[in-house]
Order: sequence, then structure tokens, then C-alpha cells
Amino acid sequence: MKAKLGMSPIAWWNDDLVELSDDVSLEECLRQSRSAGFTGMEKGRRFPDDPAVMLPILRAADVTLCGGWFSGTLVDDELSANKDRISPMIELFKAVNAPCIVYGEVGRSIQGDRSRPLASKPRLSDEEMKAYGRRMTQFGEWCAEQGMPLSYHHHMAAVVETEAELDAFMQASGPGIPLLLDAGHLAFAGGDVLRAIDKHHARINHVHVKDVRLGVIEKLDRNTQSFLDAVALGAFTVPGDGSLDFGAIVQRFADHGYEGWFVVEAEQDPKANPPLRMAQVGHKELMRVMTAAGYTVETEGFPKG
Repeated sequence: MKAKLGMSPIAWWNDDLVELSDDVSLEECLRQSRSAGFTGMEKGRRFPDDPAVMLPILRAADVTLCGGWFSGTLVDDELSANKDRISPMIELFKAVNAPCIVYGEVGRSIQGDRSRPLASKPRLSDEEMKAYGRRMTQFGEWCAEQGMPLSYHHHMAAVVETEAELDAFMQASGPGIPLLLDAGHLAFAGGDVLRAIDKHHARINHVHVKDVRLGVIEKLDRNTQSFLDAVALGAFTVPGDGSLDFGAIVQRFADHGYEGWFVVEAEQDPKANPPLRMAQVGHKELMRVMTAAGYTVETEGFPKG
């Protein structure tokens, strides 16, 4: 089985918490992640939107664009509005041969609002979830028809956060909207990561190997502290530096035959946790557990030829 290892630039630049950003260029971010062994990077705010500009940067860094976040609003808005906004991203991602666009639902979400405590997260009624699942399926099918699949990202402080909400969403939606399984977000929400992989492996087309510090999460006051407070306190980290057993998690993906990207997405204070050093820690741990699970990790970055 083959796997690829990527990173998210959120370890270097945090879009929601400027104080948790390292003052490095895109080129330096790519250099650091590639030197640690990662062959892919998801799109961040310092990436150009013109493929003619992006491709030479990726080629020089020997890195592939392995995904990127789209802020969707389908929980409230019409398909047409989201199609209009995502269309330029689809064309960009096709031009640079990215595997998928990560769909993150920001409608009603409190993930970017530090004044809103975790306990005030939005919740959908059964009927709302069914309608949302239908819209997401239609949107996913349309994006695939345009040549770029989506990957749905369940997320803390959003409408699909808990394991029960993920199960309900998966039941309400169809194969037209694949799933991004994020170990850290599901564990933060109190879910069972291995059980979720078992239940939904057939729809998983992208994986975030985010680790958590359960000691930080367990001390949170969810009635007063927000998702961003948790991030600033160090709730997330890279595999090998947190509480999750990625040996078991990666083995479970292998058991179900998953092949594709495993992306380290670990936002935290870059001064206390230098991104290069954390990238090295995460890569070492992933190589250890992936080798044990029988994966061959691809080492080619930007495609040659």
C-alpha cells in the first residue's frame, strides 16, 4: 500500500490567531517542511492564486499541493453562491494537479470567534441535518463533475463536530461527498477515532493526522473558553508529541486499504513549538507507524517531467 505525507501551513501561519504565526515566507515554509521529509503542502493564505505563479514555487521546493481549505456556507446558503465562490479554486487546483479541496463548513460555526465558548456550538435538528446532507451531496457531485473532488472536514465548533453528528451527516449524505477524517478534531470532540474509521472508511479520501494534548483539553471550561482559546493553550500538536496512538490509527486505515495523503495539521504557538522541529517530530513518528502498518511512503515531491 502506498501513502503520501503532507503538512498544512497552519503550523507556520495561523489565519485566525495572528499571534500564533511565524514570520516566514511561503518559500521558507515549503523548504522547512520538505527538509523534514514531507512531499506535500496544503494551500494557505500566503500561496498565490495564479497557477502560473504557484507552479514554479512548488517545482523549486519539490513539493506537491496536496489540498486546501474552502470555507463553505451550505448549511444556510444556496448551492449557486458556493459554486460561484469555489469555481476559481477548482480551476486552480486542477491546474496544479491537487487531489481534492477540503470543504469546511463555516456557516453558523463559532470556530473563528474567540468570544463564543465551546458549549455554544451550533446544532442541527434531525430535519436540518437531512437537508444539509442532501445539499452537501449535490455540491460534492457538482465539484467532482467539474474535475475536482471535495473532502468534507468535520470540525470543532461547527455543525458537524461530534461523532454522533458525523454519523448523522454521513447517513444524511451520499458517496458524492467524500470524507476527510481528522483524528485530532474527533478526539477533541470526545469521539472514538478507530470506530469512526471502521464505520466510514469507504467514504474517506483524505486524512488529517492531527494529534491532541488531552491534558489541555480536559482542563478546558467549555462554558467560558472558545475553540481559539484551546488552540492558543496548545490543544493540538503533531503525531509523536501528543496523546493519540497513531500506530493504532494508521494500522486501522491500512486494515481498510486506505491509500493516499496523510496530512499533518497542527496549529500551535510557533515560538514554543518551532514548526521545523515539530515537522521533524511528526515525520519521524509517521514513518515509524506507517512502516509498521505496511505502507510504502512515496518520496517524490513535485512530479518530474
